[in-house]
Amino acid sequence: MQSGDLPGLLELAASAGVGVTTLQPDAERLASRIAASMQSLAGEPMPGEASYLFALEDDASGRLAGICAIEGAVGMHDTWYNYRVGLAVHASRELGIYKQLQTLFLTSDLTGASELCTLFLHPDYRRDGNGALLSKSRFLFMAEYPQRFAERVIAEMRGVSDEAGRSPFWESLGRHFFKMDFARADFLSYVGSKSFIAELMPSYPIYTCLLSDEARAAIGEVHPATRPARAMLEAEGFRYQGYVDIFDAGPSLECALADIRAVRKSAVYQTLAVASEPRQASTWLVSNRKLGDFRATLAQTRPLEDALPLSEAVLARLGVAHGDEVRAVPLSARLPQSTQTKQEG
Repeated sequence: MQSGDLPGLLELAASAGVGVTTLQPDAERLASRIAASMQSLAGEPMPGEASYLFALEDDASGRLAGICAIEGAVGMHDTWYNYRVGLAVHASRELGIYKQLQTLFLTSDLTGASELCTLFLHPDYRRDGNGALLSKSRFLFMAEYPQRFAERVIAEMRGVSDEAGRSPFWESLGRHFFKMDFARADFLSYVGSKSFIAELMPSYPIYTCLLSDEARAAIGEVHPATRPARAMLEAEGFRYQGYVDIFDAGPSLECALADIRAVRKSAVYQTLAVASEPRQASTWLVSNRKLGDFRATLAQTRPLEDALPLSEAVLARLGVAHGDEVRAVPLSARLPQSTQTKQEG
């Protein structure tokens, strides 16, 4: 992503709505994120200093259709808070009572993990595999440059909220301590004013039985618009491990970098320029191997023994030529193993 993409990024942010914490329509902040991404690509930063921003572009119009990002390591400068969902057991043998009560405990356990974030696809482009291309393109980048990321990768999913941006979890819990709207607290967290979280949130476990039924039901659940993104990540190996966002209780999904399906199964191929798609072709995710000009696209192809046939249009989108190396992986985890064989690297 380049500095000239700022107007398109602002348009995307304005259409994202409340709850997409890392995509707020703030020109100064978004310009800073673009600059940080360009700086990260230009050098070899430590994970805690690295931030990578990727844009999905419409070939025909040049319009910015979507955005996604990776943070090299979270919580290295500002404390990274989550609730850990647990259990408290209360029992009395004399009374014959045994109760297991769900609790929430404020933690910073996910500090140091790499984070997938800022995934948003404009509604006009939610078709033709664009969502999968946007989300999974990051995995080929991580597979190509694993030294830039932590061994643990997380993705904080947008929690339950209504059309007005009202979060039932926030209304039942957070509002009692912060005395502000969910959107305001979410924004303050995004811009780095996180000290208020530790200052105002209770340091002892919270019993969820004291929350409203609607709030309890929201714990670990995602916004309806986020369900496809969650399913996509789970198909890649991500799992919910009991950590939720402190504002809307959306789940944090986790996976070891080396265990992500698109990372583990991706392979390096030499390109073979072809005039038409090979027989029995399927959809593959393909990227070039250029750090400063990373590009990824979808292609209908089928690997040969020593090459990956790609059309001239695909080669042009990737900025590569016949005989250059690319990294590729089947877009779907459901393809047979025989189509995925090639050297890893």
